Amino acid sequence: MAKSNARKVREKQVREGKRNPLNGRSPYALSDMHTRTTKTKKDYLYRTKHKNHSSNYGNDGSFCFC
Repeated sequence: MAKSNARKVREKQVREGKRNPLNGRSPYALSDMHTRTTKTKKDYLYRTKHKNHSSNYGNDGSFCFC
């Protein structure tokens, strides 16, 4: 892959003896702090918000009196 212009500028500054901005990054910048949980029963129940809007093969629960 090609290098971005910002990366080229950073590498040039490091070669010239200037401070590397990557050293100033927080140790939490690259870590994933999100805790993943499995879906609860309520999540599964409310997964389909509008039940009659998407019908699969006509089984949407609607009926017609003619």
